[in-house]
Amino acid sequence: VQLQASGGGLVQAGGSLRLSCAASGRTISTYSVGWFRQAPGKAREFIAAMHRNGPGTSYADSVKGRFTISRDNAKNTVYLQMNSLTPEDAAVYSCAAGPSVILSNLKSQNAYAYWGQGTLVTVSS
Repeated sequence: VQLQASGGGLVQAGGSLRLSCAASGRTISTYSVGWFRQAPGKAREFIAAMHRNGPGTSYADSVKGRFTISRDNAKNTVYLQMNSLTPEDAAVYSCAAGPSVILSNLKSQNAYAYWGQGTLVTVSS
C-alpha cells in the first residue's frame, strides 16, 4: 500500500487542521493505521492510531481530547483532526499502516510496515 499525507500548513495557536492520509494500491480498511510526528531535534513520537478491526483507537497523552483519528473506507483515506493546536504541536506528521499490528503495539513505530511522506504543521504563537 502507498500512503500520501497532506493537509499540513501554518495555523495560529488555538486553531485547527485536518490531516489526510490517502492510501492506494490496497484497501486501507484492512490495515491498522497510525499517525506519528517529529519535531526538529526530537525523536519521532506516536500521536494516534486505529486498529484494523473495529473502532479501537489509541492516543498519546499529549493530544488526547484534542486530536481525533478516523477513517473513510469509501475514500480509502485516514484523517487526523487536530484542534486547539499549540506551538508544541509543530512538527512533520507522518502516517503509517500495517496489516498485522496487534492492539498492544499500536503505539510502536516498528509495528508499521508502510509509511507515507510527512506533512509539515507549523503553529504560530
